Amino acid sequence: MADKVTFESTAQPGDAVFQPTPRPGATIRFDSVGDEEAGRRDTVLRLSRTASNISSTSIGSMSSRRRRNSIDPATAFPITYRTVSYAIEETKEKERVEAVKAKKDAAAELGDLQWHTWSVNEVETRLSTSLKQGLSKEQVERKQKEFGKNTPSKPPSDLFSRVMGYMFGGFGSVLLIGGVLVTITYKPLGNPNPQIANLALAIVLYAVFVIQALFNAWQDWSSSRTMASISGMLPDNCSILRDGNRVETAAVDLVPGDILYIKFGNKLPADVRFIEVSSDAKFDRSILTGESQPVPGSIDYTDKNYLETNNIGMQGTHCISGTAIGIAVSTGDSTVFGKIARLTNTPKTGMTPLQKEILRFIIIICSLMIFFNIVVIICWGAWLRKSHPNWINVAGLIVDVVTVAVAFIPEGLPIALTASLTITANIMKSNQVLCKSLKTVETLGAVSVICSDKTGTLTKNQMFATGCSIAALKMTPVEARDMMIKDEKSNAVSQLRACAGLCNAGEFDAATIDLPLDQRKIAGDATDQAVLRLSESLGPVRDLQLLWKKTFELAFNSKNKFMIRTLALADPAGLRFALAPSEAEAWKLDDLLLMIKGAPDIIVERCTTYIGEDGEVHPLDISMKTVIEDIKNQWSSQGKRVILLARKILPGHQSIHFPEHNTFESEITTQASSDLTLIGLVGIVDPPRTEIPEVVRILRRAGIRIFMVTGDFKLTAQAIAKECGIITNAPDLVHDIGMLSRDPVEAKEISPNISEKELEEIGGPATSITLSGPELITLNDCQWDQLCKYDEIVFARTTPEQKLRIVKEFQKRENIVGMTGDGVNDAPSLKAADIGIALGSGSDIAIEASDMVLLDSFGAIVEAVKYGRVVFDNLKKTIIYLLPAGTFSEFWPIITSVILGLPQILSSFLMIMICCLTDCAAATVLAYEKPEADVLLRKPRNLKKDKLVDWKLMFHAYIFLGLQETICSFAMSYWYCQRRGVHFSALWLGYGEYPASYDVNYVNKVLAEASSIYFVNLVIMQWFNLFATRTRRLSIFQQPPIFNKATQNLALFPAILFALVVIFIFLYIPGLTTAINSSKISVEYFFFPVAFGMWLLFTDEVRKWWCRKYPKGLVAKMAW
Repeated sequence: MADKVTFESTAQPGDAVFQPTPRPGATIRFDSVGDEEAGRRDTVLRLSRTASNISSTSIGSMSSRRRRNSIDPATAFPITYRTVSYAIEETKEKERVEAVKAKKDAAAELGDLQWHTWSVNEVETRLSTSLKQGLSKEQVERKQKEFGKNTPSKPPSDLFSRVMGYMFGGFGSVLLIGGVLVTITYKPLGNPNPQIANLALAIVLYAVFVIQALFNAWQDWSSSRTMASISGMLPDNCSILRDGNRVETAAVDLVPGDILYIKFGNKLPADVRFIEVSSDAKFDRSILTGESQPVPGSIDYTDKNYLETNNIGMQGTHCISGTAIGIAVSTGDSTVFGKIARLTNTPKTGMTPLQKEILRFIIIICSLMIFFNIVVIICWGAWLRKSHPNWINVAGLIVDVVTVAVAFIPEGLPIALTASLTITANIMKSNQVLCKSLKTVETLGAVSVICSDKTGTLTKNQMFATGCSIAALKMTPVEARDMMIKDEKSNAVSQLRACAGLCNAGEFDAATIDLPLDQRKIAGDATDQAVLRLSESLGPVRDLQLLWKKTFELAFNSKNKFMIRTLALADPAGLRFALAPSEAEAWKLDDLLLMIKGAPDIIVERCTTYIGEDGEVHPLDISMKTVIEDIKNQWSSQGKRVILLARKILPGHQSIHFPEHNTFESEITTQASSDLTLIGLVGIVDPPRTEIPEVVRILRRAGIRIFMVTGDFKLTAQAIAKECGIITNAPDLVHDIGMLSRDPVEAKEISPNISEKELEEIGGPATSITLSGPELITLNDCQWDQLCKYDEIVFARTTPEQKLRIVKEFQKRENIVGMTGDGVNDAPSLKAADIGIALGSGSDIAIEASDMVLLDSFGAIVEAVKYGRVVFDNLKKTIIYLLPAGTFSEFWPIITSVILGLPQILSSFLMIMICCLTDCAAATVLAYEKPEADVLLRKPRNLKKDKLVDWKLMFHAYIFLGLQETICSFAMSYWYCQRRGVHFSALWLGYGEYPASYDVNYVNKVLAEASSIYFVNLVIMQWFNLFATRTRRLSIFQQPPIFNKATQNLALFPAILFALVVIFIFLYIPGLTTAINSSKISVEYFFFPVAFGMWLLFTDEVRKWWCRKYPKGLVAKMAW
């Protein structure tokens, strides 16, 4: 560990107990076993379980049957627990500056707790209890009133607010108010001759309101998760001391200050400060930490972090061995378990970028609607009511106001939006990418930074040893075997083989033991597999395991970066394989052999001797250290992971110290901190995945910066980054921390027209830099500002806390960050990132914390980014398709009616049919559009500048498309009236008054037919708008909708057919036409709109051609 634990040995009768002295400024302890980056994956992804994690929220959300009703707290709690733990460390490092500002934050609250640092007597005094008598009955009653029951509070129900949001969110409130108002115009304001058309409009408005609410509820229902009840995770009864008597009581009646008796198998009912622990007391904290390694109990604190110290037993954890006595210091919601449960139950605040964009669009549309409704009301009140009192009465005004709202609101948008996101999620699923939330799909398109693990993500995670060294001698595995066989005088290679085979958590699968070595399966992480195969190539590992017996193991973790095993001799023959001849002669029966394997930069400073080529022990002087350092650096610069093997003989240890005692781990950790004998180095290769260089090239071309975040040594990480294409500069051009000034640096102004030679002369922009985890801790804000501008970064020797820091620093500088991870300790950084990306082979907790899961390989990130951008493009297409007919062309019939006195040439009912039926189906199938050729050639979307709806989109929808559709529809309708004898001059400025020669019933019949023609004209022109809107820049001939599998979208044609069917339903069914005041029309009025639509498509093709030919011209700048 970064800070050593020191121990003072004090003999006690029958046992030797070592009391750990608290570490000043101690860092977080991680007991997870694993690889250098992620820790061993304690669980493998089980699709049968995670189907409910992922599919139900993104792909499986089509059915409420598949909704996940609960989350296993075992996967949700560790994410929050580890995040809070990191926050406590950060709080302490910043000397509580943040805690003062956020006193109610869980990290600040838990960081302020001192129960673990106070002496037992002080805890006893503060809680007004007695170690001999416990609490009295009066004290218990008083504390129960003060602290309440020892049970976690139920999370507040937000059902009412959620239901209100479903119904009145978005355009819902406008639709409901409109429906109520139109109902009033039917009756009583419509008496004595209520209009059936108004009733029909009201019913449709209510129906659309209900449908929108159901869609909103379905989307939230399918992507929400409710934490399972945690009451069952706490014990029912406990054994305590009250009034001097040991009694059994219900756990819910426990209060702070109670003296608690804990034995094997008990579940802790509260947070407990231990006052007595047996030597073998151990506690399973996996429910909170996700880590299966048990934690030994202690009386004195081992870490200043309340969540990491061993003298606190936490509510909900298990005692898996031994006994203990403790004082209950926190109960109910005040416990760590209670706080974590409360945080886990707290829903995510804030909106996704997509939700913000949709809200912005709603505000724009509602603002326009309100403005024009005010215009209508003012015109009526100040002019029409006086000058033309028979034109629009109060009921007519209400209908006009509602119709303006209906005209502006694209009622089909929520349906099209949800369907579009669901369709995109399904497409991503087919590309081996699972998105856990529909709302985060689009965020992928804005990702500007991706921080990726190395092992197993960028590399194959198929490691094999390519070399080993003893002293200054470097060998390949074959050369090492030859040396071991031929050189009978030296057993140096044999010692290397023994340490590689014995200090190893990997195990051969018995079913494949007879296969060739490279084909055998090994249970264990990739590093252990490589080292174990090296040992097996030099001789059977099974033989070594029969000669030495494992007595203790301290697993590798990402914090200390080494693994320790202690071994007792089982057969004297084992001495000649594992030790130098001089050591073998001095070996005693009660001696213990400590072997250690891990990072050279961590272990080499603990070594004082080394094994020479002759197999004997020699003092480790500066010259030999330099040789070893050179070998390590040489191999690291070749992209190899370097592992150091060392050992230490512990004389008489077996008769003094016992592995079952809690203090044994501390003693072994102390022993491993000095006087080690360096055996040798092993160089391991983990080749990059074949697709990674191309993936990195594509992402970089798409304007995304991809950084490596790894636990490996700096030179190793930099070499692998070079192979992957993450670093493109030569090693001597890669910057280090020395290039980051601690003072503000003024950016050089570089002309966009500067030549490459001139750019080189002024030093060029900063591109590549490599930093280690310890260096990150020292950076100030100015240095972070400079660092975040680099294009190529490798973060080496990083811890999980530092990964979280990296995410937050980049987010602070307005980057949208994607973070990959697969280990338990990666969960906080995955949760904090804008897009947390887990691999399908990762731990359940990492998958739970992530937003997206890559089932196959990291290469799928390209498809994920592509479709993240496509979904934003397609949403723009959906909106730009809906606006011309669904708002603009529907709005003008009302305005011309109010201001120019013309009859409303398109009925309100048919307006809604366009929005909810004919246009909605076509808008939805736009989600099936294939990516345009340049989708991965653009820079990531700038959330501040690149909006879903901007002036360019509005101009194109309303002016370019909307004007054409409106003019053509007006022309067709009034031309029809002219042909039927109802002249435009008779309608213009008529305000409902016709010449005496006109029969009102006949005029109304002709106007109903003209309204149907307007409707048909809009619907058919929208078909051609659909083809025009499919692409933003490419021609229909470059991206044909048919006969080309790469670009085709066959779903367009069923959508067009559906719109045609809707036309026939509402224009040709006799009873229905009477109710909604529509009429059948002759076939010729279906062909004229086709000609108009072809003209619209042609003009858009000309516009796109001009944009492609003159990309910097005015037309291109105005293009959406």
